[in-house]
Amino acid sequence: MFGWEYPPLHLGGLGVACRGLVRGLLKLDIKITLALPHAGSTDEGVSFLSPTETTFHSIKIASRLTPYDSEDDYAWRVHKLPADVRDIYGEDLGQSIEYFTASAVEMTKNTAPDIIHCHDWMTYDAGIRAKAFHRRPLVAHIHATELDRTNFRPNMWIYDRERRGFAAADRIIAVSNYTKGILVRHYGVPAEKVSVVHNGNAEDFCNLPDSVRWSVPRRKLPMVLFLGRLAIQKGIHQFLAMAAEVHRIRPDVEFVIAGSGSMVGELVEKSIALGLERCVIFAGKVDSNEAKTLYAQADCFVMPSLSEPFGLVALEAASYGTPVILSRQSGAGEVLNHAFKVDFWDTHKMADCVLTILRDDHLAHQLRSEIRNDLASLTWANQAGIVKSIYERTLSNNLTA
Repeated sequence: MFGWEYPPLHLGGLGVACRGLVRGLLKLDIKITLALPHAGSTDEGVSFLSPTETTFHSIKIASRLTPYDSEDDYAWRVHKLPADVRDIYGEDLGQSIEYFTASAVEMTKNTAPDIIHCHDWMTYDAGIRAKAFHRRPLVAHIHATELDRTNFRPNMWIYDRERRGFAAADRIIAVSNYTKGILVRHYGVPAEKVSVVHNGNAEDFCNLPDSVRWSVPRRKLPMVLFLGRLAIQKGIHQFLAMAAEVHRIRPDVEFVIAGSGSMVGELVEKSIALGLERCVIFAGKVDSNEAKTLYAQADCFVMPSLSEPFGLVALEAASYGTPVILSRQSGAGEVLNHAFKVDFWDTHKMADCVLTILRDDHLAHQLRSEIRNDLASLTWANQAGIVKSIYERTLSNNLTA
């Protein structure tokens, strides 16, 4: 398995999903060699399942790659490094990916896998080369496309690598039917080649009774929460537009924006221009414990993404019984039946949903109770079982081809 990230070194949901899937597969007695672009992962699962274990071997390859990289982001970051380090990693994103690909394939040559599984575009070249070397089938897992990240204005260099990975794969796993539709319509992938496996509920965010939820110190003022990367894809401008509408009617409401990203400066300026400087709190990047506190304190959670393949943060909020409002352009809406769903551009409707939740205590309580039921069967153990069956079918088809 080739991956981008693994907690605690992660910027978004991909690393959390990778860890959840790996742990689920381990429980099914599947042996995994996981090649990562970052050294030094100290997640308790990875540390416990050390290289000496018979069921898990973690190969950590030094690299400057980070999830959600663009060529500009990489160039800005790598030029801050010492010259000797730049010589190793390369001056641009392409060179760094080539370094990871060559190292990952070389270090996994002695693994004798039954199947090769790679996560998202940065790992597809490694998967393709490993498939050719081992002559084993390739499963390409897609968590977010370049079209999602760029509001359908892709970097063609990345888009072409995605297409090459999809073409080379024997099977593709998409995290939602929404993403499967994008693959079919915009990448020309045959629908029958794609299996949908929704993400499981994050294992460190469990379904909590109200007694635990309300044990967290409550805020005096109503609070509406956004948690995610501060990027165009996440609909943060739409969140601020919604906040402005709510503020005109309910000036007592506070809006917490948790997350980091290059857009923070312009978002602060926009919140001031909208007259929200006294009610919007930019919390910055939060760790797992801080996120749990925010979920528990929030009166509702809003995920207004322009294009969201899944959206694990919506499941995390739901696990705390927090009423959820999410865009129709998201995969999480396929599994959260008791959430408000609106088009990302309809900020008026979004504001109306927020005001309804804040006004109607009975409705809010009903949403808290029912949304947790949506998560009952959405565990990584169940989702890993689906992935295992995909492995078995792919192997069977490969043998009979």
